[in-house]
Amino acid sequence: MSRISYRGSGSQNFVIGDGHQTIQSGSGTQNNYYRPTDGVSRQPRGDENESLQSNRARPSSREDFRIALICALPLEFDAVTWQMDEFWDEEDERYGRAPGDTNKYTTGRIGNHNIVLALLPNMGKAAAAGTAASVRSSYPRLEVAFLVGICGGVPGIGGMNEILLGDVVISKSVVQLDFGRQFSSRFVIKDTVDDSLGRPNRNIRSLVGSFGTKFERRRLAKRAGQHLQELQSAAARKGDRDIYQYPGVAEDKLLPADYHHKHRAPQMCDVCRGNDNEYCADAARTPCAELNCDESLLVSRQRLTLKERQTPDEAQCPAIFIGRMASGDTVMKSGERRDQFARQHDVIGFEMEGAGAWDEVPCIIIKGVCDYADSHKNKKWQQFAAATASSVMKAALGSYAVTDSRIEG
Repeated sequence: MSRISYRGSGSQNFVIGDGHQTIQSGSGTQNNYYRPTDGVSRQPRGDENESLQSNRARPSSREDFRIALICALPLEFDAVTWQMDEFWDEEDERYGRAPGDTNKYTTGRIGNHNIVLALLPNMGKAAAAGTAASVRSSYPRLEVAFLVGICGGVPGIGGMNEILLGDVVISKSVVQLDFGRQFSSRFVIKDTVDDSLGRPNRNIRSLVGSFGTKFERRRLAKRAGQHLQELQSAAARKGDRDIYQYPGVAEDKLLPADYHHKHRAPQMCDVCRGNDNEYCADAARTPCAELNCDESLLVSRQRLTLKERQTPDEAQCPAIFIGRMASGDTVMKSGERRDQFARQHDVIGFEMEGAGAWDEVPCIIIKGVCDYADSHKNKKWQQFAAATASSVMKAALGSYAVTDSRIEG
C-alpha cells in the first residue's frame, strides 16, 4: 500500500511504501551477480534482459556516459556496485579522464544507462565539490549525478510522518547547515536568495516530481523492494550473507531528543557528571547497552508496531521520503538541535556531501537513514541503509528517460 505524507508548511515530503506490499521473486527473475573485483560480468536478470545484455554496445568514449554515481564511503560504494548489471572496465581502464582530474572511476551499466561511479577521497563538502567538478570535466555530456549513501533522519512521530531506520530520503532541495553567522549564543543560517543553493534544473524536478504520483510511487516502491532482495541474495552467494540483512524491528530504537548518551551512575565520569548536555568521547564510542541507556523511555512508533506483524521481506521494504536535505561538514549528533533545525528549515535528513556537489553538477541525493542524528547514533544500520539507498537509486534510474544522441548530418 502506498502512502503520502505532508510535513511542515514548506516542501512536500512523500512517503512511498510501508512494507505492506509483497515482492515476488521467482526463480525466473533471480540475479546471478558477481562482485567487480572478481573480474566477471554480472548476468542479466531474466529473459527480458538477455537481449539487452547481448545487444548492448560498449560505450566508445566518455561522451557516451550521461549518469554519474558518487559515494562518500567505501561501504556506500560497495552497496552501489552490487546494483551494476555489467562493468565496462573489468580488463582495463579504457576511458581515461580529463587533464587535472584526479578521480578514480568505475564504469558500467545499470539497465539502459551507462554509469560512471566515483568514490570521494574523504567525506565533506569540499571533497564532494572537487569530485563532482572533475566528473563533469571528464564526462562532458553528464546529465545527472546521484549522491548515494547514508544519512541521519528526522524521525517524526505519528503515522505517515515517521521516518524509520532503513528508510530512504530523496532530495527535493538542500540547505547548507553550517553556512551562516555565529553569534555569542546562536548560529544563524544565511538563507537569502544570493546565499542559498539553487533549485534543481527542470530535468531533475520532472523526475523527482513524478515520484509524487501514485502510479510512479507504486513502481518505485516495487522496484526498490526487488532490487534490495536481489542485492541480499547476490551478497549471500558470495559469502557476505549477513552484511546487508535487515537488523530487525527490535534494533530500531529512538530515545527522547533530550535524553543524552552519557555515562551514568555508578560509572559516571567527570565530564558526563559536570553538565547534563555534555558527554565524554569514551561515552560517544560506547553502545547504549553498555551505558545502560534507559530503554523504558523508548519512543513508541506506529510504523514499527505494524512491522512487527509483517514478514521479514515486508518489514525490510523501505519507505521513501521526498523533501529537503540539510547538508554540511558538521555531523549532527544532537536530538534537540536536530528537531530545532528540522522545524526551522523543514528538513527530513542530514548528510555531508550534497551542499558541495549541488552547484557543480545537476544532482539528486538518495540516502538511506542509518541513525536518528542524535547522541545515540551508532553504525549498526549503516550497511543495510546503504543497501536500501542503492536499491532506490536503481529503481529511480528505471524511471529516468535515456536522452537520444545527437544525429549529425
